[in-house]
Amino acid sequence: MPTTFDDATLSALRDAMGADRLRQDVPLAPFTTFKIGGPADWFYEARTADQLATAVRTARALGIRHFLLGTGANILIGDLGFRGLVIRNAARHRTVRPERHQLWVESGAIMWPDIIETAVAAGLSGLEHYVGIPSTVGGALWQNLHFLSPPPERARTMYIEEVLLEADLLTEDTERRTVDVDYFNFGYDQSILHERDDVVLSATFQLEPGDPERMRAIIAANLAWRSERHPPLDTEPSAGSIFQKIEGVGAGRLIDECGLLGCRIGGAEVTHRHANIIINRENATAADVRALIDHVQTTVERETGYHLTPEISFIGDFAPPTASAPYFVPKPPDVLTAKERAQRGKEQRDAIERKT
Repeated sequence: MPTTFDDATLSALRDAMGADRLRQDVPLAPFTTFKIGGPADWFYEARTADQLATAVRTARALGIRHFLLGTGANILIGDLGFRGLVIRNAARHRTVRPERHQLWVESGAIMWPDIIETAVAAGLSGLEHYVGIPSTVGGALWQNLHFLSPPPERARTMYIEEVLLEADLLTEDTERRTVDVDYFNFGYDQSILHERDDVVLSATFQLEPGDPERMRAIIAANLAWRSERHPPLDTEPSAGSIFQKIEGVGAGRLIDECGLLGCRIGGAEVTHRHANIIINRENATAADVRALIDHVQTTVERETGYHLTPEISFIGDFAPPTASAPYFVPKPPDVLTAKERAQRGKEQRDAIERKT
């Protein structure tokens, strides 16, 4: 049943957020990269860091079930929607401090293209590596956003923590506090934000003077790399990688080895481009996605002994998984699988070696 706030609670919400800004029964699918999800009973869009802090404080004080929404990546929202208040973080103000080589941004700012383009236009280097990844600044700190270092070496993984100087938080104790990078206890896809109910309000990145031409070359190379491996979100919506990384094996490799590329239930499909990504092919529901996740987990564990753990978050209320049987769809002719990309890369390297 949808949440109905009593008169006192609703009055307090409207006083804090504005009667014209608090909306009811808002579909959430358009606000996610998966384009899946039912309605939020109540919905509020925070347009500044102060509004975000006020909204979260108010929800906490009133004891309201609430969820903070950024770009809607890495999540699956249930078909039955969210019972309570969804606070969408659209706080996107930013300031360049050229004399200090710093960029200050509110946490709802979009990393690509907004923030990265701002930095590159100002001749500041350090953020150009993270292009093409759907994330707000807050989401980037949540997961310690990362990407491979520039080509051709691709020698290491680069993390957002390397350029973070400090951040302004609303802590789980509802206090505003400025913390440095060490506070986040960053790891691979990990930060203290997974353990504490802190909300990032803004962040300051410490960058370096850089050559815009070189930065744009890195941007172009990284976008090309991602386009070969990741489905385009505008035509093949997804939530990114579905399962957690298994060190030394890789979830995608296990799924591929089990012959699950192109496996589909309802409108949800394991894409041929990347075995660890499920796409919304034809008006998929959350029930379709959950059924496909269950099928992949069961198959991989039966065939390999490995248990795959989802890394996406499941938000809201869910109907039972779709009961229809899985089937397979052929690979589109213009799509390369991971094995085909690896083979093509080997052939290119062999050709270079023969010439030398």
